[in-house]
Amino acid sequence: MPIVDISPLDKSELIANRRWLHQNPELKFQEHKSSKFIAEKLVGLGYQVQTNIAQTGVVAVIDTNRPGPTLMLRADMDALPVKEENSTDYISNNTGVMHACGHDGHMAMLLTAAKELAQMVPQLSGILKLVFQPGEEGGNGALRMIEQGVLESPKVDAAFGIHLWNGLPVGQVGVINGPVMASVDEFYITVKGRGGHGAMPHQTVDAILAACQIVTALQTIVSRNVNPLDSAVVTIGSFHAGEAFNVIAEQAYLRGTVRTFSRELYDQIPNIFHRVVTNIAAALGAECNIEYERLGPPTINDPVMADFVRQIASEVVGTENIISDDRARTMAGEDMAYFLDKVPGCFFFVGSQNESRGLIHPHHSPFFDFDEEALPIGVEILKRITAKFLKNGGK
Repeated sequence: MPIVDISPLDKSELIANRRWLHQNPELKFQEHKSSKFIAEKLVGLGYQVQTNIAQTGVVAVIDTNRPGPTLMLRADMDALPVKEENSTDYISNNTGVMHACGHDGHMAMLLTAAKELAQMVPQLSGILKLVFQPGEEGGNGALRMIEQGVLESPKVDAAFGIHLWNGLPVGQVGVINGPVMASVDEFYITVKGRGGHGAMPHQTVDAILAACQIVTALQTIVSRNVNPLDSAVVTIGSFHAGEAFNVIAEQAYLRGTVRTFSRELYDQIPNIFHRVVTNIAAALGAECNIEYERLGPPTINDPVMADFVRQIASEVVGTENIISDDRARTMAGEDMAYFLDKVPGCFFFVGSQNESRGLIHPHHSPFFDFDEEALPIGVEILKRITAKFLKNGGK
């Protein structure tokens, strides 16, 4: 059994907070209710609170007035445009919007940790900074917060964050050294040919044919341009062209994503992508327009900080329940990456799946839910990270 030091009252409040947040989900940069809810609780706990950071973000600081490092703990706030299909008594009250990725739990865990850590201030040295971040789901909210100075005044020395994870059963914790989540790039390709009669292809440049060849050639980025020991994904998620059976399409439209773990490969991929697409199109007499958007770099844990979390988490759930293989790594993206790109830290998974209770649905599913017994585990790990880091000067 996990070793968790939380009072029945605090556990009840933790779950109540999570359920209120779940019932009141808000999309990226619209987290006004959530921001107000969080800020009021943090002010009541004695934190110095700033609101409206990156529109709806909240930053809370508590200074021990003793010399030491500055530690940042982060939780994301936004929900997804998903219509919830669960039948619990705490389902979303905002039709078409749902906490389908666990961010309600992340906020609730950090709030309860904030409450318990405020009581531990006499035992700590340094500064604790809590960051409730908006716009994680495709909004680059972390980057906006950094641009508005969240890592400064006081300067952050280390950053930690939790993701509840239905890929692991409750009671397990996933901690990875190095890349833990992938970069996220999104692309739009418009292939421009010359339309004409389906019976007279020699008079045309077939945009569909060119687009099909581009789809095939893009897979060679992974198979022939990426070191086999690295990981990358190129996915075409949308292909639209043509409207009639006897007309060769003038244009075709492709949309998709590229994911990488390696920072070096992340820097190289756009040039490789453009080379493949433009040259294949040109070889078939077509032209193309490429829009390539960078939505986030890979999330890379500092090995020393990952070892630190692994040690702390093993005290809570036992060494046998620490997962450090590919079960605790994913090609999904996470903009905690921007924080870890600037300061050393660790982003780790707290298992939240419970098969016996039917809590098995993946993140972003309209049936997603998690075992709330995972919440006290996350709180305990956050408390112990803070206690050790701010007692030992970050060592």
